[in-house]
Amino acid sequence: MKANLHIQTAARNGITYLKESYFTPPFKVANITEDKKAGPLHLMLMCSSPGVLEGDDYHVKINIEANCHLHLHTQSYQRLFPMKHGARQVTEVYLQKGATFVYIPHPAVPHKQAAFTAVNKIYLQDNNRLIWGDVLTCGRKLNGERFDFIKYHNITDVYIQGRLIIKENLLVQPGVVDLHTIGQWEGFSHQASLIILDKPGTISQIYEPVITWLQQQNDIAFGISTPTEAAIIIRILGNKAEPLFHCLTGIAGLTITKSNRMMDYVN
Repeated sequence: MKANLHIQTAARNGITYLKESYFTPPFKVANITEDKKAGPLHLMLMCSSPGVLEGDDYHVKINIEANCHLHLHTQSYQRLFPMKHGARQVTEVYLQKGATFVYIPHPAVPHKQAAFTAVNKIYLQDNNRLIWGDVLTCGRKLNGERFDFIKYHNITDVYIQGRLIIKENLLVQPGVVDLHTIGQWEGFSHQASLIILDKPGTISQIYEPVITWLQQQNDIAFGISTPTEAAIIIRILGNKAEPLFHCLTGIAGLTITKSNRMMDYVN
């Protein structure tokens, strides 16, 4: 199935609203903003399909106009069903000056013989805030499927004013690489990653609190890198999907709170 989704937001008097949306089955978009006077817009991406099937080709385009604040949520775990030739999703995100975009989808669950490729292109301008997450499981662990999928390939490129500053290339092929060896997953069954871009002052302020918060979590291993003074990348290994998803949403909340406090201080 070929499917398209297009979301465009705009801001009026400090309030972000859905200016335009277009989607084809199985996609749907719902506005789940609880406090419509608070400013940020919360949208939920829904899908009527049970999961990603053989030959699915999804194209997602998100345009966030200047000074908008969009949180895009997902409805449930993304199941990747058995395939012969694979499926893919291409996502393009455009942030105008002063815009914020937060996207932490539910974990992906690749079934036996699943093959999936995701290509994400994110274009920033100036004074943007980006929080972009991903959680991958080993498969249907309780059904005895551990790393029985063929391939999971997730490529994320982040540009600022046309210049590539971050390139994440996650390729997991259990039949090719032993994921239990040193330098791979080392006995863990789930992996999460989080990209945060913000003002250098905000990044420097959240670095230590994020480490402290992660050290308080159980049954995980993590690492943090700083490719630029305005960005951090976090990688987490664990054995359950929900705690890793909770880690990403918790860090996102910590980042937004710290950034908003700094803005109030400046203002």
